[in-house]
Order: sequence, then structure tokens, then C-alpha cells
Amino acid sequence: MSHRNYLFTSESVSEGHPDKVCDQISDAVVDAFLAADPGSRVACETAVTTNRIILLGETKGPEEIDHDTLVRLARETVREIGYEQAGFHWRDAEVSCYVHEQSADIAMGVDRDKEEDQGAGDQGIMFGYACNETDSLMPAPIDYANKILLNMSKARHSGRIPELGPDAKSQVTLEYEDGRPVRAQSVVVSTQHTEEATNERVREIARSFVEEVLPPGWMPDEAHFYVNPTGRFVIGGPEGDAGLTGRKVIVDTYGGAALHGGGAFSGKDPSKVDRSAAYAARYVAKNVVAAGLAEKCTIQLAYAIGVAKPLAIYADLHGTGNVDELKLDAAIREVIDLSPRGIFNHLQLGRPIYKRTAAYGHFGRDPEPDGGFSWEKLDLVEPLKAALS
Repeated sequence: MSHRNYLFTSESVSEGHPDKVCDQISDAVVDAFLAADPGSRVACETAVTTNRIILLGETKGPEEIDHDTLVRLARETVREIGYEQAGFHWRDAEVSCYVHEQSADIAMGVDRDKEEDQGAGDQGIMFGYACNETDSLMPAPIDYANKILLNMSKARHSGRIPELGPDAKSQVTLEYEDGRPVRAQSVVVSTQHTEEATNERVREIARSFVEEVLPPGWMPDEAHFYVNPTGRFVIGGPEGDAGLTGRKVIVDTYGGAALHGGGAFSGKDPSKVDRSAAYAARYVAKNVVAAGLAEKCTIQLAYAIGVAKPLAIYADLHGTGNVDELKLDAAIREVIDLSPRGIFNHLQLGRPIYKRTAAYGHFGRDPEPDGGFSWEKLDLVEPLKAALS
């Protein structure tokens, strides 16, 4: 029997965290290629350290997206994040680009004469998850941890709170009773700040954002509210620590509350099922929960490189469902084509919508008018109900 009363913790990191700097640069490259040609292929990794940015990977797309363009994109991304430190400055950092043309062997397995025959860009398993703990149908700990940092970022960029720096982390531990979150047991906020900001001022700032996000009455007591526990956080970002694309996959997804297939998202075009199928799995799971078919839902998809159809579709309702899971598997197949091309077309993934996903979570966000976060829409609710009736 699973635990009903327990503590569960999730963490988030801000856009200025070294790993997230890398994710955003890699996704800026994806967006640039897709804006020029929605059929582009991109696999871009980024590494950062003190005043150095390194891009590497392979692409297939318009020639105008050249070495100079990629270097410019890296600098622009760092500038937008807000790094103008002596040890990491968007203008002064050395940028090395080792991105080259995609392997013909990979292209042969993915690109086909008929769109419907397009194969998966890699083998692997992907998971999607949803639950009814929050309005976004996300697990509450990661939902709150993300929103604390996202709101801090908005205040920093607007100039409302100039003491904040780009690098930050949050961690939220919630107490569950009878399987439902009821209060915050502890909250940790570590945020980069200016030299002049006192510990008291930083704590005051952090408190305002935590209280804004947590439900009323959930704020932990003083002994369990931790702000910059080491005392100071002036030097941050790649000046203080190295970063790599794809090292924050649990932050990107469900904060550890659900399964993860192992593949990172950022730097990959949507022919890579690591990304597109994980989005599709979340889309299906969210619609299952929104349709009232279960309180929790996990969807697993499996693919082989070069093969168009998923090898398997699996739904787990964690004992909270009111529908037979085998019938749900069949209904899912009926309402959405989960081949790589089917996902690409259904969620309209060939648009430059990925850089915005690279911080504060790929899931639990609002769908946007230009197609961003299309996998968060709830337009499968009625088709699922009809297929099960």
C-alpha cells in the first residue's frame, strides 16, 4: 500500500542557473532553425563556465543559420537573462561554436518521402503525468517551486526589485495527509543578490514571493523558512559554477513526483521523441485528468529510431480511475495519432516556441496564442469521453 501521510519535496532553478543558461542557448538555436525552416533538424548542446560559452552538436537546415548567427544567439540569450558580471558577461565571454551538419545515417532513418512514414529521431521511452493537486494539474511541490522563481524573475526584469541577480533556486517540501497536500513543511530560497543587499533584505524579498504563491495559511514557521542558508550569494551563474544542457530534467518535468524517461528536452527539434513524445504524453495525461477519468494519470510511450508508430502505449491511473485502463489505452489511440509526424501536426510543433520552455518548467504553463505550450491545451477532454462512451 502506498503512503497516504508523508512529506514530498521538489526543487526548481531560475533562468540564470548555469545549466538553465545552457538549456536556453540550445533552445534559441532550435528556434532559429525552425523559424527559418520548420523541417530543420537540430541537436545542440551548450556548456558554460567563467566567461566561456561552448556550442556543439549537429544540424540540418538553412545555410543562413551559420557560425556567426549561432554565436550571436548565444550572446543575445545571456544578455536577456541579465548577465553583466566580470566573470560572465554577454559581451565579453568567449564563444566557441562546434556545431556541424547532421549525420546522414540519422537523417536516413528519420526523413521519408511520405510525411506519415517519418520515423522517430531516436529510440527511447517517454512519460507524461498529471494530477488534480493544482489548477495546472501538476504536482503541487514543483508547481509552487517554479512559480516562486518565475515571479522573482519577472520582478527582477521589470526593475521592481533591483537587488536580485539572475541565479536562484527554490525548494518546497509539502506535508501530505490522506494523499493530499495540506501545508508547507519547509521552503528554501537561494537567490543571487547585489553586494549591497543585506541578508535581512533578501529574506524579506524571498518571503514576499513565497507568500504570494503558497495557498493562504501554508507558510512554514521561521525555523523552516531558509533563505540563502550560507549567508551570501553575490557571485552566481557560470562565474561560480559550470553548466551543461540537459542536467535539470526533473526540474523540467514533475519535480520527482512522476517517472521520467531519461531524455532531456532542450536543444532538440521536435522530430526527437525525447521532446515531442514527452510533450504528447503530458498532453494526454492532462486531458485524462481534466476529463474526470482519474485523479492521477501516467502515460508511457515507447519508440524505435526510424519507426513511425509507437511500440507501446501504457496508461496507469494509480488506482484513482473510474475507467478501465485497457479501454483507455484504446481510446487514446483513437483520439490522437502518436507517431512522430502525428504529434508534430497535432500539437503544431514546427514553430519557434522552445526557448521559453527552457526555464520554469516545460509543463504546467498556460497555452499561448502563438502555439507555445500547445501540449497544455484541454481539447482532448470531449474526444476522450466520447471514445469511452
